[in-house]
Amino acid sequence: MIDTSILQGKKAAFFTLGCKLNFAETSTIGLLLANHGVTKAEKGEAADICVINTCSVTEVADHKCRQAIHRIIKSHPEAFVVVTGCYAQLKPVQIADIPGVDLVLGAEQKGEIIQYIIQKMTEKECRSAITVKTADIRSFAPSCSRGDRTRYFLKVQDGCNYYCTYCTIPIARGRSRNGSIASLVEQARGVAAEGGKEIVITGVNIGDFGRSTGETFTDLVKALDTVDGIERYRISSIEPNLLTDDIIEYVSRSRSFMPHFHIPLQSGSDDVLKLMHRRYDTSLFAEKIKKIKQLMPHAFIGVDVIVGTRGEKDEFFEDAYRFIEQLDITQLHVFSYSERPGTKALEIPYVVSQETKHERSQRLLALSEKKTHDFYAAHIGSVRPVLFEHTATKSKPMHGFTDNYIRVEIPNTLGLDNRIVNMRLGDFNDKGDALKGEFISE
Repeated sequence: MIDTSILQGKKAAFFTLGCKLNFAETSTIGLLLANHGVTKAEKGEAADICVINTCSVTEVADHKCRQAIHRIIKSHPEAFVVVTGCYAQLKPVQIADIPGVDLVLGAEQKGEIIQYIIQKMTEKECRSAITVKTADIRSFAPSCSRGDRTRYFLKVQDGCNYYCTYCTIPIARGRSRNGSIASLVEQARGVAAEGGKEIVITGVNIGDFGRSTGETFTDLVKALDTVDGIERYRISSIEPNLLTDDIIEYVSRSRSFMPHFHIPLQSGSDDVLKLMHRRYDTSLFAEKIKKIKQLMPHAFIGVDVIVGTRGEKDEFFEDAYRFIEQLDITQLHVFSYSERPGTKALEIPYVVSQETKHERSQRLLALSEKKTHDFYAAHIGSVRPVLFEHTATKSKPMHGFTDNYIRVEIPNTLGLDNRIVNMRLGDFNDKGDALKGEFISE
């Protein structure tokens, strides 16, 4: 057994870049440290330990990670600095060479971060980078943690076997692997025991769940639906080819799975989808949207789109825009293509200029804004259940989300934190990013 006394009374600061999965993992790291006597440093307070969980999905993400590392070292010059996450897995030596970084941990080591911190703090060795090759990333580090507000994030899967030409995540995260349904159900029961009502199911490619255990994502959904006390589940993101009709049909009649989907499209051009090595075409994607809307007309559907990938000629983008325009979806998450070392996309000769990427991005963002506005407007006057979230400032309005993920605003009201209340949806708020909620009589 390791001696954890070196951690007693220490204060830690945590910094996360990237996706919801990273935030869930950082929160779990915080809980692990807390279990060994480490408290969270308050804002402006010097930390003894700094944990930086990085992202490497784009070149911009890499740049932000480097900036964050330098900024944090400057703010906490005496701290023991640990860098982990995708950027740490991909560029461990470069990060370890940054003055002030004490420990770099790759994807395989993240689950044993406490042991590595204690070992290196005891030995007082600096600038250690500990990683393994992508093929040797095998472990699954469980994570079920509360976000900044009301909802919890349950990590059910990690890694990806889909080598899309633009993406480094399979290199950074390793092959697809997962926890068992029994262990995930137990974690969901733990959330319910803490009073949690909503869980977001997270992972890298969650529809591929079961590679490690021989189970299926559908089995997982059905098992989680039986957990008493959890009133809402949301599926964070699922590949269209893995979003089966069985899952859609089950969610439509489920007790606790919300009519809310997030589905990566990446391009509305079949030509570009082939260049990306995606595992579906626009016809399949359109069928999935149609199926959802047939069974759940009020479902919120968010969609990821990448603009300016290599090979995206003008006519391909126009095809994509027309396809997306006719889809009955709610919101677009638009990303500009970023060249990543080691990816197959670099072999595609046609390069899109930064100006063209920006123009295409703005067009899709404007389309997204219109679709979201129309979706919200269509629900004005309806009554829907809203789960309200804690707000730190009592003078400001409080917000919550309907079952189908419409943001609702009301004056700050005592006793509504983490409660589900039926509300009549009124007009848009002043910012235009939420509908005003109106209390209705019981």
